Amino acid sequence: MKSYEHDGVDLEDGKTRKAGGDKPTLRKIPNQALLSGLAYCVSSCSMILVNKFVLSSYNFNAGIFLMLYQNFVSVIIVMALSVMGLITTEPLTLRLIKVWFPVNVIFVGMLITSMFSLKYINVAMVTVLKNVTNVITAVGEMYLFNKHHDNKVWLALFLMIISAVSGGITDLSFNAVGYAWQIANCFLTASYSLTLRKTMDTAKQVTQSGNLNEFSMVLLNNTLSLPLGLILSFAFNEIDYLYNTPLLRLPGFWMVMTLSGLLGLAISFTSMWFLHQTGATTYSLVGSLNKIPLSIAGIVLFHVPTSLQNSASILFGLVAGVVFARAKMREKS
Repeated sequence: MKSYEHDGVDLEDGKTRKAGGDKPTLRKIPNQALLSGLAYCVSSCSMILVNKFVLSSYNFNAGIFLMLYQNFVSVIIVMALSVMGLITTEPLTLRLIKVWFPVNVIFVGMLITSMFSLKYINVAMVTVLKNVTNVITAVGEMYLFNKHHDNKVWLALFLMIISAVSGGITDLSFNAVGYAWQIANCFLTASYSLTLRKTMDTAKQVTQSGNLNEFSMVLLNNTLSLPLGLILSFAFNEIDYLYNTPLLRLPGFWMVMTLSGLLGLAISFTSMWFLHQTGATTYSLVGSLNKIPLSIAGIVLFHVPTSLQNSASILFGLVAGVVFARAKMREKS
């Protein structure tokens, strides 16, 4: 749960944002670039911390249901905004669903593995391990699309691998199950980014307007995830747990879960606002820098036991992420 920018497509916390396409008209507000950047950073950090709080502090053992509820909240809000005429979305036709469904399966897997890993691993290590996604994506681009990267990009990727390995070795709260889920999440996130662009281009051809804006993608992804998430919730035997857990009878718990859903949708809106005011390069760099306060907050708020070696590994990985973002900017320019 976090920020990855690839050819104008940003993937974080399972939400899809695209640099370009139809953008909502915004009122002229002074310092919009600064305000949008702050809004994006706050919503992004808050989403991960609230998810960690639900899964760990409440000891909630139904990560799929949490994902399902968050996506349901997003669908309700986006549909309400569309009905009120505040945004425009494409009709979810059968042809569009058929095109989008394969990538949505990866999307759901990406969200679920992120939930499971966040339950067992502290926030700081999750942000460092997410860097492995960039390595997998770079290798995938090279073999699938014959895209070559310069030496600075590969150096940054090498530093990311070192930080992930050293971070895992020195992690005082190491959990093999959590690390396995996070590695799976890295592969699914990379697969999602590598297939998303082609799927988007194909999906545009079967829409009524010939375009697919950000709101339509949010609605499409989250709507299709609902039946699939429900099936997986039954498969992982979460229904029995939900029936017996006292947490669902606590109004405060529902408030926190709803807040996590609202924050997930807020990331989509604030990222579009931020991209509209700045650009993909600034957005990518801010996303990398955003991981630093998030990691610190995760360690402090959840009282994560750490050591000097582990802290150094985490800092090393976060710096490597910034170096990677800068190297990608120069590569594109």
